[in-house]
Amino acid sequence: MKLLTFTENEQNRLGIFTEQGVLHVDRAAAALYPQGHTIPLQVMDAISAGNSAIEQLQQLAADTLASPEASMYLSSQSDLELEPCVTNPGKIICVGLNYRKHAEETNAPIPSFPILFNKFSNTLTADGKDVTLPSAVTSQVDYEAELVIVIGKTAKNVDKANALDHVFGYCCVNDLSARDLQMRTSQWLLGKCCDGFSPLGPYLVTADEVGNPNDLQIKCTVNGEVRQNSNTSDMIFHCDEIVSYISKHMTLSPGDIILTGTPEGVVLGYPEDKQVWLKDGDIVTIEIEKLGSLTNRMVDPS
Repeated sequence: MKLLTFTENEQNRLGIFTEQGVLHVDRAAAALYPQGHTIPLQVMDAISAGNSAIEQLQQLAADTLASPEASMYLSSQSDLELEPCVTNPGKIICVGLNYRKHAEETNAPIPSFPILFNKFSNTLTADGKDVTLPSAVTSQVDYEAELVIVIGKTAKNVDKANALDHVFGYCCVNDLSARDLQMRTSQWLLGKCCDGFSPLGPYLVTADEVGNPNDLQIKCTVNGEVRQNSNTSDMIFHCDEIVSYISKHMTLSPGDIILTGTPEGVVLGYPEDKQVWLKDGDIVTIEIEKLGSLTNRMVDPS
């Protein structure tokens, strides 16, 4: 199942993507179950409720699409203003240098342990939203196509074999990075945490629909030109290893998200004389197999 969040009447609403359109969960639930229901109406509530929420939402979608009034509760996705598909993650944890070919292109040693850093909620934005380039402080903004793990069950000291049982689903992110700020000191945070530097979405796809997260094509295009084209199988630390490793150091909670690293093809990996950083008007699309595509325009207000 593909979930998304959109704005209607200045409030976030939960939607379910279907072939017929995006189903408005609140409208459909109120109409089909007038005697009351416990269906989650926000994505964070759905994540917290886990499998029971998935079953309820799947049933709602089936009942709605089977009803003669189905069109009343559906909208075209292009008519909706989307929000980040995970609206309020408690933690945003990132894994650096986690693709073998990316480490090689940047002449970095293959890590022995996952390299972890964090981002904050100010970086979150949605599919279709403009991203403002902070040109007053950086001239080297780079794209990074990444797979996101969305935690669905509390995970503490979990082993690798059971780690993916704690995952609700997956989505796309563009882990935008200001390389000059990132490399200014030994700490990467400043180059990662500018406003809007984590477009997230368009869908939160449940784990049952994705299957093996380490067998997915992952791509990035800039103005239609393919810049990154790889597979999540090239991760140095696979998703189950990442969840297990992090859970041994901190408790992971429902709604936490983990950005799992980017493949080769980023601007940083080019020779200096061929590095062309993101600029005003650039259209960046992140596409991951089974997860849809995420598109944002870069805007320089200066």
